[in-house]
Amino acid sequence: ILSLIAVICEEIVDNCIKCGGLYFFEFTSFTAFLLSVLILCVYCTDVYETLGEDKVQRLNFYAALGIGACFLLASIVLAATSSDLGAEKAAYAFGFLASVAFLVEFFMECFHRQKQNADGRSENPAATPSATENQPLNKQG
Repeated sequence: ILSLIAVICEEIVDNCIKCGGLYFFEFTSFTAFLLSVLILCVYCTDVYETLGEDKVQRLNFYAALGIGACFLLASIVLAATSSDLGAEKAAYAFGFLASVAFLVEFFMECFHRQKQNADGRSENPAATPSATENQPLNKQG
């Protein structure tokens, strides 16, 4: 939603003095919005099950990092080259918010993966059987 608002604010800009930053921001924000919608459609359709949960989560993981980093760079470039119009200020403000949201999603996914790896490890890493595992199931007396 934040990337869509950034696109709308950027489209409101009537004239610009240094348009390179604005055009780069326009491309980045619209691409981020389209990729977000695409990933959302994958999660909401049968494609999620067809591709597999691992592949879709990996796609989302790298997409969030790439989009967040590019959006942050585009917002910085727009902020540096803007002509202090209200629409430009709103656009790069929402750009910064959207990039933070994408990067927070990436770091949450990193934390989730790290937690999954820690939970998935066996409690007996050397694979040495403990004393109770060495005992026969049926004691013969």
